Amino acid sequence: MTAPDPRPAPDPAVPGGARPPAVDEALLRELTPAVLGILVRRGADFAAAEDAVQEALLDAVRTWPADPPRDPRGWLVTVAWRRFLDVTRADSARRRREDRVDREPEPGPAPGADDTLSLYFLCAHPALSPSSAVALTLRAVGGLTTRQIARAYLVPEATMAQRISRAKRTVSGVRLDRPGDVATVLRVLYLVFNEGYSSDVDLAAEAIRLTRRLAAAVDHPEPAGLLALMLLHHARRPARTAPDGSLVPLAEQDRGRWDTAAIAEGITILHGALARDRLGEYQAQAAIAALHADARTAAETDWPQIVEWYDELVRLTGSPVARLNRAVAVGEADGPRAGLAALAGLDPDLPRYTAVAAWLHDRAGDPADAARLYAEAAHRAPNLAERAHLTRQAARLNAEAAGPRDTSREPAVDDAP
Repeated sequence: MTAPDPRPAPDPAVPGGARPPAVDEALLRELTPAVLGILVRRGADFAAAEDAVQEALLDAVRTWPADPPRDPRGWLVTVAWRRFLDVTRADSARRRREDRVDREPEPGPAPGADDTLSLYFLCAHPALSPSSAVALTLRAVGGLTTRQIARAYLVPEATMAQRISRAKRTVSGVRLDRPGDVATVLRVLYLVFNEGYSSDVDLAAEAIRLTRRLAAAVDHPEPAGLLALMLLHHARRPARTAPDGSLVPLAEQDRGRWDTAAIAEGITILHGALARDRLGEYQAQAAIAALHADARTAAETDWPQIVEWYDELVRLTGSPVARLNRAVAVGEADGPRAGLAALAGLDPDLPRYTAVAAWLHDRAGDPADAARLYAEAAHRAPNLAERAHLTRQAARLNAEAAGPRDTSREPAVDDAP
């Protein structure tokens, strides 16, 4: 089902079409996974339960501003369960199931059990593609509407509705009675965070909110490590772009614009995770981000220690992307020729490989090779801001040709995920 925009339309009965008081959308998002989990636990299949919850949310948007309930979650559970029963009774193919669910629980306070964690695992089911898992997580756990998710991904609402419907059908028969894979859930939340933000829905902020809830529910240091990583990267967001929208490399960012409260929280969370002595990839990435955040200027960055953390990350994951970023750190710590040696053997088709190679050649005093590689990297850039930055670097070298060298430039990548 595709839920309409939850914002109430202007009331024609009110002079000037003024809107009535709006419902608290943050509260609805907070309650959505708990209500959905309760319906699934009562025997509703996931797809039907999710549709029923969305109908209840729409009813809440229409009625709560004028008549707010004393127990919002209980109200949503009661209305969603009634919607589920109505649909079940109307479907002749589900007559046998109707006998099992016909007894409606008495209205009243909803049970206090939190099913959110189970929904995380269900939405990150290995049978789902990464894009479907992300969309379903945002819908079922994040409480976003199909329209909001579609806008965030810049796809038509109908396309996103189909994606979510297929995902719901895939997991409809999955029981929530077995432990899920925390690593899979973390990968999904990592993907959500990396999608960034749009004018309508800030997916980075949503990912932080959901990861914060997961970290509080799971006795494992890696969710805390991921939360720390997100906070530390998110803290730099205001300084990442110039007023004209152009990319500002890490070394050139105004560190006075970084969010110091988010940095302090991220470092505190990271220290708590590392103290448990169960190192994982997200803790290692967060440690690298913390070293960047801890430096008052780019020149004061502790690059040798960053290289050591990349060594740990490569040991943990074997990731070629980690090796690529390690080459940047080696280039800073030991010089560009050492960075180029670290780059040798990696697949040139890796995302941003050419940008890193261009920067290392630039720092090594090879302007011709650097200009050519910057131009090639610009052609491969995944977004307009990065393409413009790389094009400017190529143009700078072509213009300077035999002029004085400027070796202070950063590559178009930093330690960001």
